[in-house]
Amino acid sequence: MSDRDEIAEQRRKNLKLIQFSKDDQSLVESDKPKETFADVGGLEDVKKKIRMNFILPVRQPELFAAYGKEAGGSLLLFGPPGCGKTFLARAVAGEIDANFMHIELQAILSMYAGQSEHNLHDIFEKARQSKPCVIFIDELDAMGGSRHQMRQHHDRMLVNQLLLELDGLQAENENVFIIGATNTPWYLDSALRRPGRFNHLVFVPPPEEAERERILELKLSGKPAEGLQLGKIAAETKLFSGADLEQVVKDAVESAMERMLGSGRIEPITNDDLRRSAKTRKATTLEWFSTAKNYATFSDANGDYRIVLDYAKKHGIK
Repeated sequence: MSDRDEIAEQRRKNLKLIQFSKDDQSLVESDKPKETFADVGGLEDVKKKIRMNFILPVRQPELFAAYGKEAGGSLLLFGPPGCGKTFLARAVAGEIDANFMHIELQAILSMYAGQSEHNLHDIFEKARQSKPCVIFIDELDAMGGSRHQMRQHHDRMLVNQLLLELDGLQAENENVFIIGATNTPWYLDSALRRPGRFNHLVFVPPPEEAERERILELKLSGKPAEGLQLGKIAAETKLFSGADLEQVVKDAVESAMERMLGSGRIEPITNDDLRRSAKTRKATTLEWFSTAKNYATFSDANGDYRIVLDYAKKHGIK
């Protein structure tokens, strides 16, 4: 059966599905995030692209309507793990005062045939009933991997269902914003990257030095500390992700607590604690860049990942 035949079959099956009801128990809870772009340090190029495709069509619909642009659409965030893709997606929802639904694969999968597709359809239906709404699909590659590499028919049908929802075949997707996040966009099914689906690709890099200092400041907030020079620590943690920096702080906290157990009093976290912790770790993003550079160099026919090579060259990543 061809991909087109599978999608047609899935569409016929969906006509028989039980209609979504507001009384149904939701698979995914939604909320209205308070975070906005003001809370996102740096990433100005990323925010500029998102504003053009997501934010401004909501705030100035009459201007974008002249170009045939409606509020809604999809966006794919990619980059090293631990660099704030989820936080950025929440900030998008906060910017447009939209509901936010965070989808993970385990909330959709079912042991019963056809139920996983039904679950995914229900989530999109709830989003359409809660407009404006941002649907955030974390680890998109786990749900939308290449169908050619899938052995199980039901796995391919879930990808087909996602394609159907993105195309809006079940209902209009205006004012429904779909943001996907993945560390490995090259493993996605090629159909997901076609125009009208996840055709806006945005690279989310590791935090820059000023952003690393701010992250350290936030992670240390409320903790006993003395003589910290966070600017110097930020300079020594090049290419560290937000998650890496969080672990540096955790290790430094443990060092201070060990001294506390010996002295019997509160011991402050020191600059030496942070420096020792940072020196015992390497940026986890380096492994990601190694893989991404190989793909961008040898398998990127459309030049989608040229930005990764440019970033690696600028920051001296070999």
